[in-house]
Amino acid sequence: MKKVIIIAISFLTFVSCNSNAKTSNLIAQNQDQSKLEASMKRGQIVYNDMCITCHLPDGKGVPKAFPPLADSDYLRENQTESIKAVKHGLSGEIIVNGITYNGTMAPLGLSDEEVADVINYINNSWGNKIGNFITPDKVSKL
Repeated sequence: MKKVIIIAISFLTFVSCNSNAKTSNLIAQNQDQSKLEASMKRGQIVYNDMCITCHLPDGKGVPKAFPPLADSDYLRENQTESIKAVKHGLSGEIIVNGITYNGTMAPLGLSDEEVADVINYINNSWGNKIGNFITPDKVSKL
C-alpha cells in the first residue's frame, strides 16, 4: 500500500510541475506575441510613412525598379542585409526572386526601434512568415 501511495504522490508531483512549466511557457509565448504585434503596429506606421511609395501597399514593389518585399527570397535569406538596408540604405545589384535590381535606396534616418518595427511588420505581412523577431538591440549591433 505504501508503494502505491508513494507512486501516486510522485506522479501527482510530476504532473503538477510539468503543468506549471507548460503554463509558464504559454505565458511567455503570449508575451512575445504581444510584443511582436505591438512592434508590427508601429512598423506599419513607419512603412506607410517611408516605404509605401516604392514598395507599394501590397509589398509587391515595381518590377525591375523597386524589389518586392512580399514573398521575397532576398528578405527571407538575407535578414541581416535587409536590416542594414533599412538602417543605412542600399546601392548596387541585388537579385530578388530571380530578378536583378540595381538601384539605390537612400538611408531613411530611422531609429533602431523604427527599423526593428518596420522589419517585424514586413517579415509578417503579405503572406511573409519570417519567424525572426527583431529588437532594437539587434539593430544597434549591426
